[in-house]
Amino acid sequence: MGNIVVIALLALVIVVPVLLYNLGEKKRKRYKKFLGINLVGFFAMLIFASIFIFTGTAQAASEAAAATGDSSAAGMAYLAAAISTGLGSIGAGVATGQAASAALGALSENENVMGKALIFVALAEGVAIYGMIIAVLILGRV
Repeated sequence: MGNIVVIALLALVIVVPVLLYNLGEKKRKRYKKFLGINLVGFFAMLIFASIFIFTGTAQAASEAAAATGDSSAAGMAYLAAAISTGLGSIGAGVATGQAASAALGALSENENVMGKALIFVALAEGVAIYGMIIAVLILGRV
């Protein structure tokens, strides 16, 4: 029951400032004020939810791990795999955006550079593949 209340409060903290902003006159100064209220309320509820919801879950998970003999090394390996995949994908997205933008600019001036431009865009996508390969190697040792 407590989890449902916290989730409902979190939803209200996010939705209420947006609704109040949309009811009134939309001005830039007012937008900044309600955005600030929304951000402060969201992070306050996020901390509140972390303290009251996830502490019991983490304690139950650690008791289950102690009962089965698992250590936190497996959890850290899963976390490392997720971080390598996530950051690799973000890096690939940024690099692809930059390379594709430059490639389109080069293609608009000279159509003969199409092959070179595609190679640079494909090289940028390789970063995501490297992150995924590292994640597979990490998970292979768990």
